[in-house]
Amino acid sequence: MSVEASLRKDALGLVQSVAIGVAGTAPAYTIAVSTSVLVGAVGVLAPAMLLYCGLIMAGITLAFVHLNRAFADAGASYAWVGRILHRDLGFLCGWTVLVTSVLFTVSATIPAATATLLLVAPGRADEKQAVIGVAAAWIVAITLLEVRGVRQAAIVQTVMTAIEIAVLAGILVLASFRFGPEIGTLLSSISLAPSSFSLETFAAGAVIAVFFFWGWDVTLNASEETRNAHRVPGVAAMISMAIIALAFMAFMLVALAILGEPGIQSAGANVIFAIADRLLPRPWSYVAVLAVMLSSVGSLQVSLLQFARTLFAQSRAGEMHPRWARLHERWQTPHLATWLNGALGVALLLLALLLPSIDDLLKASINAIGLEIAFYYGLAAIACAWHFRKTAFRSPVLLFTAVVWPMSSALALWVTAGLTACDMDAFTLSVGIGALLVGVVPMALRYRLLRN
Repeated sequence: MSVEASLRKDALGLVQSVAIGVAGTAPAYTIAVSTSVLVGAVGVLAPAMLLYCGLIMAGITLAFVHLNRAFADAGASYAWVGRILHRDLGFLCGWTVLVTSVLFTVSATIPAATATLLLVAPGRADEKQAVIGVAAAWIVAITLLEVRGVRQAAIVQTVMTAIEIAVLAGILVLASFRFGPEIGTLLSSISLAPSSFSLETFAAGAVIAVFFFWGWDVTLNASEETRNAHRVPGVAAMISMAIIALAFMAFMLVALAILGEPGIQSAGANVIFAIADRLLPRPWSYVAVLAVMLSSVGSLQVSLLQFARTLFAQSRAGEMHPRWARLHERWQTPHLATWLNGALGVALLLLALLLPSIDDLLKASINAIGLEIAFYYGLAAIACAWHFRKTAFRSPVLLFTAVVWPMSSALALWVTAGLTACDMDAFTLSVGIGALLVGVVPMALRYRLLRN
């Protein structure tokens, strides 16, 4: 093993990078677990909420694109914030990425396990112990795949993402033929005007909608392993955002038109299957379950990648223990960091056995992750605006895309996160904010590492 070794160069191309970016947002999984939560918060304004949040996240995406062109780094937001704003802020930014990745490891594998059981053992899909056991098995399997190299993982990811998108696109096409009039009526009746929201309603919906769009930034964490590291990851991020934005808004319209608000709430995390059940006879409608399973597994794989690369970058810079920067001699992956994420995910799954309801864990994790995403995305956007504050005045386009839009997006994220946190229950706040505050402890230990 060698701390000085480099991640495998040119392992990913544009197609693989886009597949990883789309998988990072996990379209089918996100639609399944978040649609009822968002509709419960804002009702028929959910498509408008996704539109406005998509515009906010576009500003964050532009910030990541500009920063990656300037500094391609596996640490991505951690490295940029630390370099441009302050080392401590960079450390907390990286810590937030690590925390969200671990939390998402749990929240992604539970739907994957449920979908797996629905396909192979339907009678056990509601048994908590069976769900936790299968979820833990998925974590171990994907961790094994991830440590063997990003190229092999990307091939598997591309296939899974292609199947997932094909299934979602097929459902949307069928829905447009079968329920075209209902969708048209809904489009003519809902409002997309900002005045339709109160400040409280917008804030409550925005934190949930942020979770919809989270995950595409993993393409920047893989920049050192991507061909043309300063350009291709940013292009992949923008393409990924365009794909998922269209998918999310289209599915929200279809869900409201076919199921209505009561039907969405009744379906809960099975909303895609409920739609497919209205369009296809069984067992063909179970393709929706397959899509959710592939989406959840794919997002788990991407989450492991983001955790490992962020921890690798922090260790390489001397801010974490050097062991996490060691690369496997053959596969050139930060295998110890990857195994750490897998182990933490399994440990949290076992703790979930103590909770009365898995659904409560999912809902709390979605809201908690929303707070954490707002924190580190906002920091990265502000770092971009600060870095380009002088040179941007040479070009109106650069001024808007590197300063004005990212800064506006960062402020919007932080304001909505702050307003929503005031209404969250103690458990969700303890997970979302408490996990960030815990980062102060390793940040203090970091100074001891730097002195030694």
